[in-house]
Amino acid sequence: MAETDLPQLYLITPPEFDLSEFPARLDAVLEAAEIACIRLALATRDEDKLLRAADAVREVAHAHDVALVIDTHVVLAQRLGLDGVHLTDGSRSVRHARKELGPDAIVGAFCGASRHDGMSAAEGGADYVSFGPLSGESLGDGTLADRDLFQWWSEMIEVPVVAEGGLTPELVASLTPVTDFFGIGEEIWSAEDPVAALAALTAAMR
Repeated sequence: MAETDLPQLYLITPPEFDLSEFPARLDAVLEAAEIACIRLALATRDEDKLLRAADAVREVAHAHDVALVIDTHVVLAQRLGLDGVHLTDGSRSVRHARKELGPDAIVGAFCGASRHDGMSAAEGGADYVSFGPLSGESLGDGTLADRDLFQWWSEMIEVPVVAEGGLTPELVASLTPVTDFFGIGEEIWSAEDPVAALAALTAAMR
């Protein structure tokens, strides 16, 4: 595949991180690789923590001209002037988020391994649909998104698709022809050197 045809990279933050050191790690990754979008995916529901994290990550993201979306919190996306929201409840909130955030915001939807949910999200106005996890029995309810789902989607649906959750070099190599984005998170943040971990994953695309 030509470089221009390769999937783009979509970074997902760790569920929790140290504000004193994560922005520098993120900056290093953005310096080293072309990233299309970042998702702030904190596990906390503490508004103050979310606000401070969003401010710190946005500063780094926008310095590199990379879009930043936040998991779930439509209201915070509006208040903080973020680029959009990533919904984790499939297609259920897509129309509401689109109405609240307007036509220019990014609205994405995680749809597990459900074709039906993915199609409903696309029809509801989602800018992208993500499927996963791709490996790991303990993630989610144990249902994995397989290559056939991505192949079918890429042939039948125009809305971009993201492959995320438990990526390995082997899965990256297999899914490169049938996905638009790779959603990469713990695969690199749990490594000592996130830049090297990302390079090892992306090398499998070529």
